[in-house]
Amino acid sequence: MTDRPTRTDDGDAADADAARVPIVALDASALMAPVEANVRLFEELDRLLETHELVVPTSVLDELSGLRSGSGEAATAASVGADLAERARAVETDESYADDALVELAATGRVDYVVTNDGALRNRLLGTDAPVIGLRGRNTLAITEP
Repeated sequence: MTDRPTRTDDGDAADADAARVPIVALDASALMAPVEANVRLFEELDRLLETHELVVPTSVLDELSGLRSGSGEAATAASVGADLAERARAVETDESYADDALVELAATGRVDYVVTNDGALRNRLLGTDAPVIGLRGRNTLAITEP
């Protein structure tokens, strides 16, 4: 995705030839994966990308908030996911539905990757030519290019 401007270490927009820090959006399934799939999310992202900036749409935060109010494993995973989301910068989009917000971020070039374990969302993102990071094997993440 070398044609997309992203942030450099100083936060300014950079052209394709400058040092790039990929922007990575997280969805609820990715943030819940440490509990649901025993994935070491941040270590895996560091392994794949070394440096990156994490973002999470506010609609994903809302989704996690709704899920954590329930009971059982999903509520526990959502609670952990909401805590993990604090490591990312919250971003606004025009979309109120989390999946649509992630597709908007990818389609408009505001992010370089989206992390998800949702198959339908993965297919939508690949349709916008956005690389997707998702679970491969038991607890390893991998990049799928469009």
